[in-house]
Amino acid sequence: MAKKMDAFSASLMADKREIIFAPTVYKFADFGAMAEEFKLGERDVVLTNEFIYIPFMKELGLKCQFVFQEKFGAGEPSEEMIQTMFDAIPYESYDRVIAVGGGAIMDLCKLLGIKRPDTVHNLYFKRFPVVPEKEVIAIPTTCGTGSEVTNISVAIVKDEKDGVLTGRETKLGLVSDDIIPTKVCLVPDLLKTLPYKPFACSAIDALVHATESFLSPARKTITSELFSEKAMDMILKGFKLIDEKGQDARFEYMDEFLTASMYAGIAFLKAGCGPVHGMSFPLGGTYHVPHGESNYMLFGAIMSYYDAKNPTGEILKFKEMVARILGCSVENAIPEMNALLQRILPLRPLRDCGFTEEDFKAFPLSVEANQQRLMTNAYYPFELEDIEGIYRACY
Repeated sequence: MAKKMDAFSASLMADKREIIFAPTVYKFADFGAMAEEFKLGERDVVLTNEFIYIPFMKELGLKCQFVFQEKFGAGEPSEEMIQTMFDAIPYESYDRVIAVGGGAIMDLCKLLGIKRPDTVHNLYFKRFPVVPEKEVIAIPTTCGTGSEVTNISVAIVKDEKDGVLTGRETKLGLVSDDIIPTKVCLVPDLLKTLPYKPFACSAIDALVHATESFLSPARKTITSELFSEKAMDMILKGFKLIDEKGQDARFEYMDEFLTASMYAGIAFLKAGCGPVHGMSFPLGGTYHVPHGESNYMLFGAIMSYYDAKNPTGEILKFKEMVARILGCSVENAIPEMNALLQRILPLRPLRDCGFTEEDFKAFPLSVEANQQRLMTNAYYPFELEDIEGIYRACY
């Protein structure tokens, strides 16, 4: 994009660390085994959903402080939801945070592990420091966000330009190595009750994470490439299995989907995500489209844009891998992948979300102002008219 790279994006590009991997990872047969290993008790706050608590935790009779995310509001984290959560869970009432849920719960629990900010808005606009003070144990119940191993917490916040509120909302990521969970527990059993559409959205989200990391032009390392390539391989093979055997085939492959999601999280923690996320954030922030689905809405068009602009770069390696897994020609790899994803989950056009003509101009400006850390990590650069073109192609 024409806008000069901001200082934060420049610092990400200058980071020479080969890999960032902070948590210790465990795998358990069920939640009860995890609770016994970690001796969960009265000074632990467990943030989860009631629909997860009842089948997997209620009968265990644990003395933890169980708090349900839905108590704070529906959908993805927002400034208001986060503040309501802070008010409901006094900082002095717990020593450890146990996150059991999807990406929203992971992001909220990362905030419960740090010093309380003066305002949520100031925290996300980097006007309040991130200071870790509590242990966070992350237990994902979806197979998409990879948030259990990442250094980012995403929220819908009041948009501002040059320090002045615009009256709109957008998504911003609070990025700091100090919010990475200290421990991760993989429990595939917890994914049994995940309905098909949320499963598909989250798995496609993991594929987007892995793909954007693999195509990362400046931040990719040999280690992130290893994890992203393995994640893409596992996810596409899983989708092929579902395509051949039906939706219930996911249950025999759930361990692999959950592991692949974590691999993708490890990959993008260093290599970073890119314009798929950058352009989906105002979509999710304005129309509250779930994160995985909003990424999916833009993914195919952006991959086609990349292929048209620079077909012989790293995307050629990506196409060769996809072709090998799907059994198609390299030239048709991206169309064949998009067709497979359509069979896994029919793609909604942007117009079904309420997207307006005004958004074609407003969204690119919001992306340019607020998503530089993602847009500067594009496989091929975007100008404002290119961003508008992607939105129009997906409309």
